[in-house]
Amino acid sequence: MQALTPAGDDFVAGRTRWQARGWLSMVLAICGQMILPLTLSAEPPRVTFELTLAGERLEGRPLAWSEDNVLLLTRAGALKSFHPNQATDFRQTARDFTSYPASVMKARLEAELGHDFTVTSTGHFLVATQSGKARAWAERFEEMYRSFVMYFQVRGFQLAEPEFPLVAVVLDRQADFIRYSTNQGVAATPEMLGYYLGGTNRVALFDLDGGKSTRNWQQNMATIVHEAAHQAAFNTGIHNRWSPPPRWVAEGLGTMFEAPGVWDSRGYPRREDRINRDRLAQFRTYVKERRPEDALLRLIADDRFFDADPDAGYAEAWAFTFFLVEQHPREYARYLQLTANREAFTDYPPQARLTDFVSVFGKDFRLLNARYLRFMEELR
Repeated sequence: MQALTPAGDDFVAGRTRWQARGWLSMVLAICGQMILPLTLSAEPPRVTFELTLAGERLEGRPLAWSEDNVLLLTRAGALKSFHPNQATDFRQTARDFTSYPASVMKARLEAELGHDFTVTSTGHFLVATQSGKARAWAERFEEMYRSFVMYFQVRGFQLAEPEFPLVAVVLDRQADFIRYSTNQGVAATPEMLGYYLGGTNRVALFDLDGGKSTRNWQQNMATIVHEAAHQAAFNTGIHNRWSPPPRWVAEGLGTMFEAPGVWDSRGYPRREDRINRDRLAQFRTYVKERRPEDALLRLIADDRFFDADPDAGYAEAWAFTFFLVEQHPREYARYLQLTANREAFTDYPPQARLTDFVSVFGKDFRLLNARYLRFMEELR
């Protein structure tokens, strides 16, 4: 389970003025030069355009542009990247930008997915399911969102209200999930249970019960809370959708929410309930068998750690996040804010990651690592 996002190498906004024709000349005439950095307090002009792209009629707001690329945020919350020459029949439709209403989003989702799906609306979600458990799935997603908001609010975070209805697509069978994922440009593997895709701003997963019984609902719930935590984080300001945090930060938060004591603190109030037992067991095996001395530096500096050893990456991300949340909550909050306020559509190289981390937690990695490992050893 992983958060898939469109930032980094996928698109880097240009910083200079240049002469343009067609679509870009219209954007520049109306919006002026691109505003960077894109942060929570500094945004490009909220102007809405309508255009045709590959036969599809779109309404959206240009976030960034260069001679070769335009990044458009649609009124459905999706990101579209295209060459300026690909846009045709374009015009400005509004001086402001707003999401489609939930009713319009629901109708569009029903038309896209077809008659096999039921789309259920809640306070924040549009949940599309193939089975008769539509209401149950929708209620669980909404429950997860409320828990997420409560978790951060009691810790002093001021969360933004999501700009768009949050979409989740639940497939009955793994084969359907793989087919849907392929159509979305995601290479789903047999081990993948679900994902949050930043480009579409959607969660997708499949029902481990095949839409029939509820014997695996607990594992279904673990998938919901992990992926919905990603979606909530990127839509409430905990993470920056335009410049995602290091992967250990996103996955550490997602795996932390898998524990009942995190997503249901009222029902499971003890600290023991906040421990992700599966991740703890994985972490202890990793420490015993193969964890290198510089593992913490690798985790903080480079996402390739996850590619080299995925099980260790997720286990370490959970363990270190849990340690920081439990032992250094104020510093962890400052660090999340720091990563959320990064410049839009920019790379986050290892040295910058280390510099940001050190600015909050200090540079004595040997001492921090020792305290962290001792804390994990003492968990029961």
